[in-house]
Amino acid sequence: MPKISSKGKAMPESPIRKLVPYAEKATELGREIFYLNIGQPDVKTPDVALQAVKNNTLDIIAYSHSAGNPSLREKLATYYAKHDIHVAKKDILITTGGSEALIFTMGSITDPGDEIIVPEPFYANYYSFSTQSTVTVVPVISKIEDDFALPPIADFEKLITKKTKAILICNPGNPTGYLYSKEEIKQLAALALKYDLFLISDEVYREFVYDDTEHYSILQEADLKDHAIVVDSVSKRYSMCGARIGCMVSKNKKVIATAMKFAQARLSPPTYAQIASEAALNVPDSYYEAVVAEYKSRRDVLVNGLQQIPNIKVSVPRGAFYCIVELPIDDSEDFARWMLESFADQNQTIMVAPAAGFYSSLNAGRNQIRIAYVLKKEDLKRATEILGLALKEYLAR
Repeated sequence: MPKISSKGKAMPESPIRKLVPYAEKATELGREIFYLNIGQPDVKTPDVALQAVKNNTLDIIAYSHSAGNPSLREKLATYYAKHDIHVAKKDILITTGGSEALIFTMGSITDPGDEIIVPEPFYANYYSFSTQSTVTVVPVISKIEDDFALPPIADFEKLITKKTKAILICNPGNPTGYLYSKEEIKQLAALALKYDLFLISDEVYREFVYDDTEHYSILQEADLKDHAIVVDSVSKRYSMCGARIGCMVSKNKKVIATAMKFAQARLSPPTYAQIASEAALNVPDSYYEAVVAEYKSRRDVLVNGLQQIPNIKVSVPRGAFYCIVELPIDDSEDFARWMLESFADQNQTIMVAPAAGFYSSLNAGRNQIRIAYVLKKEDLKRATEILGLALKEYLAR
């Protein structure tokens, strides 16, 4: 029988989706599940985006420019200017989701065997994208006791080798919800310049910041002109995950020109999704204000509920809509599976994401889970009650 590739074997399963079969079986048994495992917003997609597609009169769904519709890129440049990020249309490449932007970025700046330093825990698909690109992820560990703040710069420097090409961050972070401060970004910028590295920032949660904090982009650092690459997406910002529209942004002309060759190979981004994304950029600031206020209140309900559960640690997120929780158990994947297979309270249970899949260090995060607070507040309150009851029963077995 023909053999599967070593790269295929090395591709990790999604820690977010791998327990889906157990959830499906629980549903078949009639159980109600509160899904805390995946960051799928329940906020309505802006109507202006939906109407732009419904009312469109295209006669032919043709290829767009490989870099994306010029009008969309122009509008994105205007959007970024509002955030004190000054880029031009030529600095923006539209991609099929932020995922493709990361794949194009890795393909453009790394060779097989090169290394990218990433603070962990990190978005699980970074490991998948690096596997596709035959790049080695080198983790630098952040700690729940510090709410997953930036590790000391000395910890980064210890890991830099001749193979190091970039540092990759998610700001605000998935799965931690940590928001890097302006000072932390400046520390990373200085490090990238010192060692002539790329600094890649996944900024898809830019608007989701709380507690009177502000997001500071690597593209606001003028000295990083040739070193900064931003990955972005409409998925979370406008509750348009299925549109699969993202972009990579960089003032480095060689990076964009190289990524353009990857873009040409996949021909073009999807037409109707670009139309919807361009329309979404018309939403007023009040849209963001209302959405962010809702997620902040959800965060507060979740954290308050979790803090009532004995013997757990909770990182308090300052951005995005994720939270890492450390439990008094040895194997969170076994616990998550058990809740779906063997536990229910009033015929209800919860689905969480085991956090080990967000680490690449051996055995790290095995007693942690990631929670996405994308449910209504009353559901989040009930979900934390269920978690406390389930944990008590699990430990008493």
